[in-house]
Amino acid sequence: NARLGVVNRGIAGNNLLSNLQPGSLGGRSALERFDRDVAAAAGARFLLVLSGTNDILNSTSSSPVSADDLIGGYRTLIARAHALGIVAFAGTLPPFEGASYYTPQKDLVRQAANNWLRSSGEFDAVVDFDRILRDPGNPRRLYPSYDSGDHLHPNNAGYQVMGNAVPLALFNTP
Repeated sequence: NARLGVVNRGIAGNNLLSNLQPGSLGGRSALERFDRDVAAAAGARFLLVLSGTNDILNSTSSSPVSADDLIGGYRTLIARAHALGIVAFAGTLPPFEGASYYTPQKDLVRQAANNWLRSSGEFDAVVDFDRILRDPGNPRRLYPSYDSGDHLHPNNAGYQVMGNAVPLALFNTP
């Protein structure tokens, strides 16, 4: 059994598609950070993408982000990873009803992006974080035992469930 190291390049508040405004707590988009955060990581063989929620939540009615926009970003990451021989996995977007900036229309974008992630077959594998984190009684919300209180971010128990949901067999992929 080969040992694997994990490089976590996740940055809270960041987007898949667009850069955040100067002075905000986030930074450059995942698309822009790919070369620095993935391609330049020595020995990188796998990429797990969980991005798009902030794009949805921060979009405005005058400039909404669509599922097609997110899918275009995902396809770019897949192509760039595959060009480097990196296996590309995705995580579905967890629910966020009750979070700041939530609207039913934004949740429809999340659901459409998740439907594509689950069904397209374009990522090498998909981990269904939405399914494991959502409240069975209201699938647009985080399960209360996994909610940090802001209805957007999981708490420690939620993150533990997410970590446990990633099948280690995925990393046996050549």
